[in-house]
Amino acid sequence: MTSLTQRRKIADTGVAVSPLGLGTVKLGRDKAVKYPAGFKIPDDKQALDLLSLAWDLGINLIDTAPAYGHSESRLGQLLPQLPHDWVIATKAGEYFDPVSGESLYDFSPASITRSVENSLRQLRREVLDIVLIHSDGNDQQIIEQDGALDTLNELKQRGLIRAAGMSSKTVEGGLLALEHSDLAMVMHNLRYQDEQAVLDEAARKNKGIFIKKALGSGHMTQASENLDIVQANFDFIFREPAVSSVIIGTINPAHLKDNVAKAIRALEKA
Repeated sequence: MTSLTQRRKIADTGVAVSPLGLGTVKLGRDKAVKYPAGFKIPDDKQALDLLSLAWDLGINLIDTAPAYGHSESRLGQLLPQLPHDWVIATKAGEYFDPVSGESLYDFSPASITRSVENSLRQLRREVLDIVLIHSDGNDQQIIEQDGALDTLNELKQRGLIRAAGMSSKTVEGGLLALEHSDLAMVMHNLRYQDEQAVLDEAARKNKGIFIKKALGSGHMTQASENLDIVQANFDFIFREPAVSSVIIGTINPAHLKDNVAKAIRALEKA
């Protein structure tokens, strides 16, 4: 078993994920995204080849969201053709308007419930492995006033989801997410460590941590003469004991293979 085929458990949920997860924004959305270069959404064969490669390399976690355009519905059509034991993380609260290319937000209980029910249909699943609240930055209000995590926990009790959490944007939000749910998705890399306290708290509480924007949405992938920034970032991130998985959002098979090789190297050092 390689270090990438090992599985990391999220709290006491029974959900276990690979140390790398595949982000799927680029399978469904190419408007209003913050990548350094434009891209073309892959066709079904290209997407299937990418997903198959990810599995063969040891990845079992796929990250998606309603805000990722057609990503959920495409995964619902494609994944049955690759009958593996995938773990899917999706989100609720942020929605994509394909006409304007803008995001819309609604964290009310009714909206979160509708979103989860729609994700079940789109992904063709009876249960969602992981659902995260997709924050607009007002983390504390979303948790304490809108009760979004309470709604997810109720849906968890109903058996519709296995693990609940939040893709947060503030330290306060990440800490509250760990207090009220199973995991937090935070940003953490060599250039940004403002949410270190969330990782420390997750390690203390045995809660899950997903890392987003580990490579700065592609802005931190250029190796200098003396430093492989991708390797350095993975080395830095995987030293954190709380990290359950790092989400990488490539649609380039060569980049995926390179990321996996460097993640394995980092995991073997950690």
